[in-house]
Amino acid sequence: MSNINAPSWFKIIVILAILWNLMGIFNFYIQITLTKEYISGLAAAEQVLLKTTPLWTNIAFALGVFGGVIGSVGLLIQKAWARVPLLISLIAVFVQMSYWLFFTTAVEVYGSNTYFMPIIVIVVAYLLFSLCNKGIEKGYIT
Repeated sequence: MSNINAPSWFKIIVILAILWNLMGIFNFYIQITLTKEYISGLAAAEQVLLKTTPLWTNIAFALGVFGGVIGSVGLLIQKAWARVPLLISLIAVFVQMSYWLFFTTAVEVYGSNTYFMPIIVIVVAYLLFSLCNKGIEKGYIT
């Protein structure tokens, strides 16, 4: 642990971040294990969307959620190395969500509400990276 105490809210936020990213891992698992039978039961537009998803977006998804968990655990134990996986997570999330929103038919298929979750995911990744940087700057993450 560092010599300077983290703010009282810090551990609560970080535990929530770990849970958030664990939910992301669960969603990643669901996405990569969708069966052909399940996909064939979806509307035609959804089928096309899922079948045309490039592998690299799943890799970005994995980097985003696993980087988020690793980085959040680093924050919990107040280690500066958390910055690297949180930065990887932020970049991966931005790339994946940008592809989903701007280079697919997701918004046409699911409607304008499709913007909500990707924006939240990007904002959370950014805030976690910023939290790490601020903690390093203030001295309670070493």
